[in-house]
Amino acid sequence: MASQRRLIALWVAPAVACLLACFMAPVLLMLVNSVHGTSPDAGQDWTLRFYAKLFSHDIYGRVFWTTVRIAVLTTLVAMLLGYPIAWAIARSGPLTARVLTIIVVAPLFVNIVIRTFGWRIVLGRNGVINWALINVGIITEPLDMLYDQGAIIVGSVHIFLPLMVLPLAAAIGGINPALEEAARTLGANRFEYFRRVVLPLTLPGLAAGATLVFSLTAGSFVLPAILGGERTKMMGTLVEEQMLVVSDWSFGSAIAVVLVALNLGVAATLNGAVERRVRRYAVPAT
Repeated sequence: MASQRRLIALWVAPAVACLLACFMAPVLLMLVNSVHGTSPDAGQDWTLRFYAKLFSHDIYGRVFWTTVRIAVLTTLVAMLLGYPIAWAIARSGPLTARVLTIIVVAPLFVNIVIRTFGWRIVLGRNGVINWALINVGIITEPLDMLYDQGAIIVGSVHIFLPLMVLPLAAAIGGINPALEEAARTLGANRFEYFRRVVLPLTLPGLAAGATLVFSLTAGSFVLPAILGGERTKMMGTLVEEQMLVVSDWSFGSAIAVVLVALNLGVAATLNGAVERRVRRYAVPAT
């Protein structure tokens, strides 16, 4: 047993070392920078002024709540779109399921910058949507669809939707199809079957997908920078601005710490809710 434990430790050691060097060390450095004066006007004292600055100025508060709102709306839209696609993948034949999976996953192989600029072409004043609406006669002047929260949500849903679909498809695939027949025999319609059977059984997959979509949207930099511009800032663009433009590394680190704490809080909340739900409906073995 001892030799087996040493062998396991030997195999795990490189991964742990890589995690400590590539993840924990930068996070600790970011934490130190957020409470230690490294900006020109902060001196060298340990201080919480950077966090106080973040929560005491209205402009930064608006950026924070804009980030939360965009991440929540993106996650909700991804849920609504993800369930039908995931159901089609899980319940279709092998060939159809493979084709649908390829269609869902294929955008991940295209650089995120290219995909985001593609949405600028679609949503711009001279873009495809405005061109079609003007030629059909629905509008006479181009609509301003860029540089607002809606554009960021559309781009985020397109880019992060696969991360919602794949966990849901795996969860739906684990549901016994006989449950649907049993539910219909008991008089349940499709909505009741989804609410009482599918939704509870797919909560772990839903929580995993929601965590990924929310975290990646909230921490996104490319999407708000290209589709939001100066009019719609998110915390990712604010971190870049403070560190690379203003050269205030301490304040930028404080913003990044708050963003990481937000993502961890959402992940812990979702996972805790799922665990409580699972324990509530768990049937003890007899």
